[in-house]
Amino acid sequence: MRATLFTSVASVLWTGSLTFASPTAKSADLASFISKEGQRSIVGISENLGGKGSKTPGTAAGLFIASPNMANPDYYYTWTRDSALTIKCLIDLFEISGGGYSISTKELETGIRNYVSSQAVLQNVSNPSGTLQDGSGLGEPKFEIDLNPFSGSWGRPQRDGPALRATAMITYADWLISHGQKSEAADIMWPIIANDLAYVGQYWNNTGFDLWEEVDGSSFFTLAVQHRALVQGSSLAQKLGKSCPACKSQAPQILCFLQSFWNGKYITANINLDTSRSGIDLNSILGSIHTFDPEAACDDSTFQPCSARALANHKVYVDSFRSIYKINAGIREGSAANVGRYPEDVYQGGNPWYLATLAAAELLYDALYQWNKIGKLDVTATSLAFFEDFDASVKKGSYSAHSSTYKTLTSAIRAYADGFLTLVQEYTPSNGSLAEQYNRNTSVPLSANDLTWSYASFITAVQRRSSIVPASWGEKSANAVPTTCSASPVTGTYQAVASAFPTSTGCVPATDVVPITFYLIENTFYGENVYMTGNVSALGNWDTSNGFPLTANLYTETDNLWFASVELIAAGTPFEYKYYKVEPNGTVIWESGDNRVYVAPTGCPIQPNQHDVWRS
Repeated sequence: MRATLFTSVASVLWTGSLTFASPTAKSADLASFISKEGQRSIVGISENLGGKGSKTPGTAAGLFIASPNMANPDYYYTWTRDSALTIKCLIDLFEISGGGYSISTKELETGIRNYVSSQAVLQNVSNPSGTLQDGSGLGEPKFEIDLNPFSGSWGRPQRDGPALRATAMITYADWLISHGQKSEAADIMWPIIANDLAYVGQYWNNTGFDLWEEVDGSSFFTLAVQHRALVQGSSLAQKLGKSCPACKSQAPQILCFLQSFWNGKYITANINLDTSRSGIDLNSILGSIHTFDPEAACDDSTFQPCSARALANHKVYVDSFRSIYKINAGIREGSAANVGRYPEDVYQGGNPWYLATLAAAELLYDALYQWNKIGKLDVTATSLAFFEDFDASVKKGSYSAHSSTYKTLTSAIRAYADGFLTLVQEYTPSNGSLAEQYNRNTSVPLSANDLTWSYASFITAVQRRSSIVPASWGEKSANAVPTTCSASPVTGTYQAVASAFPTSTGCVPATDVVPITFYLIENTFYGENVYMTGNVSALGNWDTSNGFPLTANLYTETDNLWFASVELIAAGTPFEYKYYKVEPNGTVIWESGDNRVYVAPTGCPIQPNQHDVWRS
């Protein structure tokens, strides 16, 4: 998402200063806020996507940065998990032609395809977690923005990323198949997806760091999304005539293990670790909403949003924050409260997170959708305390959609869900920017600004509020828990992938900016870096201090390959460029010969790339 992707909504970008609405904002028009902030969130995501985004200089096309914040904290990296959740949000919008936002399907698909191509490269990058050879490298949580590995100390491995990436890509592959593009799903998408599914099948029973990158153990969120990925993977493999040995054998065993996280009162977010935490954690809420299936019943086994377990857990989670945040003072049970990651949190002061408060709303909207589709709701001993917040006299039982009790409860729960959005409305600056957190005492935004995940969370929450839901992932056929759990992971096989997705489905008009991949063969030594510059702003206008970096992630002793994916200029337009190297001491060495000339291609279809050899 860069220069042109999503520019159709740029006109709605707010430019106000960092000011807030008065406390009476709760009575303001929530629908108007939702509309404006939804458009602002699309802009926020677009600005953070390499290849087109205005806040991603030096970022490879298709990579999302977590945030443009480069200090305290430095989030100018690409996270596998955050990126997968964000692209899944965009794929869902793409499948419904933009979901009501001012964005074209073509713009969305360009971003999706750039993402797919970037992940094909990242899977091949050796990193501190390991390599692709045995799959271990797929558990690396974050990378540099130029596709290089992050070499610093970190909580690694993290085992949710491959599952989430597989789910997002399977969703798009299913769309390709349904639109007559099965060969692209098989030839381009499947090899990438197969690597991630193999990783899940092999490593699901190994501990790893949770999604907050703090504790090493077994994570409810990770296991929940791994189960979903294997179920979807099995279905896709069947459609494509492919094989996924681990999908059918391991999904039921993951589901069996998943039951271990229910302690009788709430979901313990992390187990098999040495910590004194309560286990009450946003991890569990996110696990339910990211495995929500609109065709599912209120199944406890998969912790569906309308299930008794998910509802009981939601109450325990929200109530745990009521007394610890000053801005929650006076808010009674059954009324929306600001929530964070977990009550013991101290990171950046331990504050509410925008995405947490939005997730609390989203789970309730999911549940409302499911009850409406099923035509009834059940109050059980497990969920009774949750429902009593909205009707103190309610009794255990089953209530049809035509009953007064059903109408009373669902009306109150919808108002409860809207309350979480109203809190976000109250604490969002007038320019619509969503940071990571807001202060527990003053409500001022803090930590990383313009968090990509915050924007994606806003979009998914308000889509569910409007009963706009994603396709089923097959929960109905995958909710039976085996009578006996057995951990017998399948050792995976992994294949290096170097695919360059063709643009969209064909024609590129002369008015469009196209992503071009430049490949350069040049023998270099460690510490020597290669750049390109030229007579266009994207290449620095011949300024060697502002050139575009090439990456050596596919460089080997036998294939001295450097490459860069960059959006340069409108299709059909000629431009000049040249390569240069920067030595460890800062000396610039130009390649010899005249300036190279390239014409940004048009065509139907096109796959723009240029192969060059360094001229000595």
